Amino acid sequence: MEMRSLEQELKNNAYPGRGIVLGITPSARYAVSAYFIMGRSGNSRNRIFVTDEDGIRTEAYDPSKLEDPSLIIYAPVRVRGTDTIVTNGDQTDTIYEGFEKGLTMEQALEAREYEPDAPNYTPRISGVLEAYGKSYRLSILKSADGNPDSCERYTFSYENPIPGVGHFIHTYRENLEPLPSFEGEPKKVEIPEDMDAFTEMLWESLNEENKVSLFVRYIHRETGECKTTIKNKNQ
Repeated sequence: MEMRSLEQELKNNAYPGRGIVLGITPSARYAVSAYFIMGRSGNSRNRIFVTDEDGIRTEAYDPSKLEDPSLIIYAPVRVRGTDTIVTNGDQTDTIYEGFEKGLTMEQALEAREYEPDAPNYTPRISGVLEAYGKSYRLSILKSADGNPDSCERYTFSYENPIPGVGHFIHTYRENLEPLPSFEGEPKKVEIPEDMDAFTEMLWESLNEENKVSLFVRYIHRETGECKTTIKNKNQ
């Protein structure tokens, strides 16, 4: 698969929606996870990321302006043992609870489908960094070309990840009406060693009007020690 420029992928798409990047640094020392959210409505833009135990959650920046919280307030990142779960909705909890019952990510997500936000039917995208990045998985649950009668389920597994390589999946293919779902395999992208440079590139590449929050974490693959950065437009 062609290596794509993550910077250009973001700069050339005014509204990829929500996105997940998982991968390994060139030294193979760190496993990397990144998650961003964007918004076009006032309700979607009225959010920040805050830390929550080993993960993060979304929170209303101005609680007085919060409207329907059902699809915008959730825990995007949770940690269970050596696994890090990253998703664009409350299916983070579905996967976490499934792991507690001995289920795989795919089995846990059988209970979920795309979001009920007609006419977009936003895909549910999910990722798991397994065993501090020994492997990782990405999943997307989406409607069949906008037809809500059918849910399409795709999982992509990456065992013994290649150093310096990651994969990027996001909710919307481009900024149209209604919003078309992501298509194809997750995009192969470069993962740099420098966390600060990676974070800054992601944040500066997201559309200035639509970006809301960004989470980046580098996890030491032997010790599990992690470094986390959060950026919020509203702070």
